[in-house]
Amino acid sequence: MRCDFHCHSTASDGELSPQALVAAAEDKGLEALSITDHDTLDAYRRLPPPPRRLTLVEGVEFSTVWGKIGVHILGLNVDSRSDAMAEAERLQSRAREERAQIIAEKLAGYGVEDPLEGARALSASDQVGRPHFARHMVASGFVANEREAFKKFLGTGKPCDIKQCWSPLAQIITWIREAGGVALLAHPAKYKLTRTRLTALIDDFQAAGGEGLEVVSGRQLPNVTRDLASLCRSRRLLASWGSDFHGPGRPWADLGSYSTPPADLVPVWSRWD
Repeated sequence: MRCDFHCHSTASDGELSPQALVAAAEDKGLEALSITDHDTLDAYRRLPPPPRRLTLVEGVEFSTVWGKIGVHILGLNVDSRSDAMAEAERLQSRAREERAQIIAEKLAGYGVEDPLEGARALSASDQVGRPHFARHMVASGFVANEREAFKKFLGTGKPCDIKQCWSPLAQIITWIREAGGVALLAHPAKYKLTRTRLTALIDDFQAAGGEGLEVVSGRQLPNVTRDLASLCRSRRLLASWGSDFHGPGRPWADLGSYSTPPADLVPVWSRWD
């Protein structure tokens, strides 16, 4: 199946509207698409019914914390109209607002002018995330580019990387399952954990009811794919893959473009076929 089960629209921190994202997926000949915006399913409320040749799988990417690191959980094939998703969106939205205020206070302490107002002005939704702060920092001349903003201030482990607001991992997975979806650990290699720590994370994820692993995220090294595929097989987890597309101009994460996943894995869509 030509699919992309991880991409973002302007409902969170992507650069294309949900409609434009669906149109781009059609142009690329994708058969199935899941718009997995951060902590919101608002994209699906903005969309008309998709063309028959494209299957739209309702999805979301929730933020949470494991140990002292931020991790992301994909919920695929969820019911966006369910009570579970309504509760999840409400609480995660509140957490995201609290987080944005803390980030803004910290950035202001470093000399960034009007960080919250500036980030809000660059968001096409009610949601404010780190990329919006980074874009404001570039627009105001505080940094040269978004990469510098993340490298010095907003990236993992940097002074404005705030994680403590999110709902717990087990609660996130419970919401996804109650909404009829499958919970998958998103882009495991991006957390840069040791093998021991990664297996501990997967242990806790499975113990909480997680059922899948995103084996391929965009263009990744073959050894990373082999390792994650091995973990997926040995844990009898469902496999998913996607680009983590946020906008044009990023060839390593272009819509519908990702390293080839091993053919012997059990794909997540086998659960809902």
